[in-house]
Amino acid sequence: APAASAVDTPRLGPTSRRMSERDAGLAHLVLRLTLGVNLALHGLVRLPKITGFAEGLKGAFAETILPGDLVWVFAVTLVIAEAVVGVLLVLGVFQRWTLVAGGLLMTSLVFGTALREDWGTLGTQMIYVLIYYVTLRDLRHDRYSIDAWLQSRRASTSSS
Repeated sequence: APAASAVDTPRLGPTSRRMSERDAGLAHLVLRLTLGVNLALHGLVRLPKITGFAEGLKGAFAETILPGDLVWVFAVTLVIAEAVVGVLLVLGVFQRWTLVAGGLLMTSLVFGTALREDWGTLGTQMIYVLIYYVTLRDLRHDRYSIDAWLQSRRASTSSS
């Protein structure tokens, strides 16, 4: 038999470099939970002071082309959207569309941040966009969520 080469497919086992489905599921859980807690708390801690937050954001955008009243309405909507998207991610409910909504929320934040020419903050926001991308891309590894539980119940009901 010919000698094994460095390009041969690695054998699966305890020393394999491939991640197991279980570990991929756990990795997805940790990323989803961390993103969800972060986002939920962004919204929830601002709820009691939502008016002050909206006024502050309106002031921060005073030198841009955006009308102040539009910024104020966006700020109020942002707080609520962050809380809702975050809680849904923590629970693992409607994940695909929740992650898409979170990504679109980030798109709106990137737009506003670019208008303000706040490039440092925009860089941080792009990291969030990357996290949304990875979480959505790896949704196939979801094993530990309400979505996964409902899907397994549907599968067991339909096979009965």
